[in-house]
Amino acid sequence: MTEKQILFDVAAGVATITLNRPEVHNAFNEAVMDELTALVNQAGADNSVRALVLRGNGKSFCAGGDLNWMRKSANYSYDENVTDAMRLGTLLKTLNFIPKPTIALVHGNIFGGGVGLASCCDILIAEQGSQFCLSEVRIGLIPSIIAPYVIDAMGLRMARRYFMTAERFDADTAYRIGFAHEVAATGQLDAVAGKVIAALMDGAPQAQGRGKKLMLELVGRPIDEQVIDLTVRQIAEARASDEGKEGLTAFLNKSEPSWRKKA
Repeated sequence: MTEKQILFDVAAGVATITLNRPEVHNAFNEAVMDELTALVNQAGADNSVRALVLRGNGKSFCAGGDLNWMRKSANYSYDENVTDAMRLGTLLKTLNFIPKPTIALVHGNIFGGGVGLASCCDILIAEQGSQFCLSEVRIGLIPSIIAPYVIDAMGLRMARRYFMTAERFDADTAYRIGFAHEVAATGQLDAVAGKVIAALMDGAPQAQGRGKKLMLELVGRPIDEQVIDLTVRQIAEARASDEGKEGLTAFLNKSEPSWRKKA
């Protein structure tokens, strides 16, 4: 293709990754997954980036796997399938654990792996009319690689239904079950995202990274002495950090810390 399959832009502290294969509803193949992984890593390593937005051009956010890619995988051996599937596994892990806030702006169809991408983002904003579907069982497959992230995002109870029925559910349902954080009116994704991004920019960047890492470490763990010790040490480290000292001093002096000062 002569046109880029993924667009990448950084402005005002926000990195925006835009899936740009509208002719196939932004379905992904090997090249797209590899490039997307590289761009997420790039955003994560860029100190000027405060937040990452993931979105799609055209009628849909992401319709999952590209049909031509899926046709090739049907002829792979077991070992070839393991190697191929690891591409998506690496992408989802990279997106899930990037040490910065992430926002999925979704619209149109969000199917299969597209649901997985959205699940890996910290915040999900869905446009009215969006249609979600974990469609894998209809073609004899399972949403295996995306499963940990989808279950974490929507909860086991709802996942048990949608993994097995492959029913479509809309933006309002996604919000009702706690999968989407906001539902934007048609054409208002950017406006809703702008309010969320403004709130993110008020937070301290290192604290957001620390908090995200801690949350992910605590998932599924019992509240025992090890967890208590972990949380105690984390707050002690945060208080002792330059950012923590600056933030507390600014709060006590009723001034603004550096991350909230306007240029």
